[in-house]
Amino acid sequence: MKALVINCTLKKSPETSNTEALFRTVTEQLEREGVEVDVVRAVDLDLAPGVVSEAVHDGDDWPGVHEKLLASEILVMASPTWLGQPSSVAKRVLERMEGMMSETDDGRPVAYNRVAGVVVTGNEDGAHHVISQITGGLQDIGYTIPGQAWTYWNQGPGPGPSFLEGGSGQDWSRSTGRAMAANLLGVARALAARPLGAPPQ
Repeated sequence: MKALVINCTLKKSPETSNTEALFRTVTEQLEREGVEVDVVRAVDLDLAPGVVSEAVHDGDDWPGVHEKLLASEILVMASPTWLGQPSSVAKRVLERMEGMMSETDDGRPVAYNRVAGVVVTGNEDGAHHVISQITGGLQDIGYTIPGQAWTYWNQGPGPGPSFLEGGSGQDWSRSTGRAMAANLLGVARALAARPLGAPPQ
């Protein structure tokens, strides 16, 4: 099994990402189960605007991300919360992923038989809204979203510390992340054993 994490932080490498700190709980659990994990920090790449899988211009890095998506049975989208919304980077990634809706494999949309989940951080409210926006888009594309395929950390109303600065609820966020990993892997294995067929015509 292979998993791809797309970190949609606004912070370029090597700046510390609170979102990465939380999704590592998920990936460490997946790796303990023998899953090969790859991580992309999308903001480090040139991802042109668009809704296609092909390069929009010379130097567009999306085709490489697209290849990683097709090579992975498990996808984790990780985003901070800004103004109660997914990051602009997360929205750009979802827009480019829309190109997968027209791609098929043996008559099935290419995202069929792949699972996805979401990790969200932010020292403001809005995690459930971000989770629903991202999972809704991923379901449209064709991904299967297992039950409780998410974890989040939100400080709550008003300014406050970030995840790595010791905000409350870290233990809950980490234990929920481990459960998320188990659910993603369990459903991915079930789909591998009994894959969905092509939709009826």
